[in-house]
Amino acid sequence: MSTTTRRTYLPAAGHDWFLPLYDPFVKLLGGDQARRTLLDQASMRPGDRVLDLGCGTGTLVVLIKQLHPDVEVVGIDPDPKALGRASEKVKRAGFSIKLDRGFSDGLPYPDASFDRVLSSFMFHHLPGDEKATTMREVRRVLKPGGSLHLLDLSGAESGTAGFLSRLFHSHDRMTANSADRILAFMNEAGLIDPKEVGRRSMLFTRTVYYRASAPRA
Repeated sequence: MSTTTRRTYLPAAGHDWFLPLYDPFVKLLGGDQARRTLLDQASMRPGDRVLDLGCGTGTLVVLIKQLHPDVEVVGIDPDPKALGRASEKVKRAGFSIKLDRGFSDGLPYPDASFDRVLSSFMFHHLPGDEKATTMREVRRVLKPGGSLHLLDLSGAESGTAGFLSRLFHSHDRMTANSADRILAFMNEAGLIDPKEVGRRSMLFTRTVYYRASAPRA
């Protein structure tokens, strides 16, 4: 049995039973427009190789290919059920997108493989030690001068962010998802100029956009 098979993970919606409702729920929250803003920030160019880290049910990989048909897109996620839905979504769209099963803190790609790494609504799923290792892996697979663009829920706070935290995710995971912690993880991994580049209010929650780059050769 492989390490990937043995390891546990937090499903996209926090619970397996919610997976069939995940896409319409995120759409209701305003996730589609939030992801489009993330892609605008990434400034992808024809020929770029792009990794969607924690691709889940495949909404972002399909959107990337729709808006940027001349880039190569790869998605990775540990959840086989979510990847099954992603594969069907990609097939319906008629795109060629590679989908891999794997974990963000042990990416199965060579060094300097990607021009862009994107992630949406995934990072808060990781415990603190995996957050740090994931950032080091992102740094490793980015090409010199490549960039990370991350969109996620704000850390555990009072009000609306706390509502979703209590509904789907532990308080500890959300506390470790504060902007200061995320920027620190980026910096400690060797990514340069880590910064918060925007915030967005969505139904029941608040989200934050981050950006950091790999050093140029």
